[in-house]
Amino acid sequence: MTDAHAVTTGADWRAWQESWDRQQEWYMPDREERFTIMLDMVESCVGTAPRVLDLACGTGSITARLLKRFPQAVSTGVDLDPALLAIAEGTFAGDERVSLVTADLKDPQWPSLLPYDSYDAVLTATALHWLHSDPLAALYGRVADLVRDGGVFMNADHMIDDTTPRINAAERAQRHARMDQAKNAGALDWAEWWQLAANDPVLAGPTARRYEIYGEHAEGDMPPVAWHTRVLREKGFSEARPVWCSPSDTLLLALK
Repeated sequence: MTDAHAVTTGADWRAWQESWDRQQEWYMPDREERFTIMLDMVESCVGTAPRVLDLACGTGSITARLLKRFPQAVSTGVDLDPALLAIAEGTFAGDERVSLVTADLKDPQWPSLLPYDSYDAVLTATALHWLHSDPLAALYGRVADLVRDGGVFMNADHMIDDTTPRINAAERAQRHARMDQAKNAGALDWAEWWQLAANDPVLAGPTARRYEIYGEHAEGDMPPVAWHTRVLREKGFSEARPVWCSPSDTLLLALK
């Protein structure tokens, strides 16, 4: 379990969740669409009462949408960020369907901290790009061991195809132009959101600790879809392919 319970009183957790969502949507205006498709595929592959591992869960964005759509689901959220886990702890306090675990996904022993040995679905979004390719491949192997036969892993993230540089540049220019418009209308960016957290009396301590862990922003690799599908098959999944994509991101599903 997390140590966030020590700081989860005296804050408006719903407001922090909404603020996080708005900040993330500034970067990804189609964020809700990818979550909808993710849960569509959960239902189609493993049903409406799944045991889910919310990998690099952050504030619990996936878990919140999972439980709203599938009230009989259970979710284990795992992350290392003390501030985001504090928001998750406050949000899901008293909900017996949710367990939260503090763990470093680069540590080979992190699966031993989980409350279950296997999961119907392991889900993650916009998180694993902070890992470089070698530790990400190792993580995929551990995820494969956690997914039951017939279960699924889904990763929605930036997966960059370096063979299309002109397309990439055009997409990026348009996306950033729209982000500038939203910023002028008052949208918060990553740095501004974290400044608010650092100034909050409840989140100031956890935010300081997360900067000790990550610094300003962890930078990893963003390999193309073909790399992800190849590695997931090598690590034990029988099938893997995209089930949704935007001009910049992909939702990849791997079936055990």
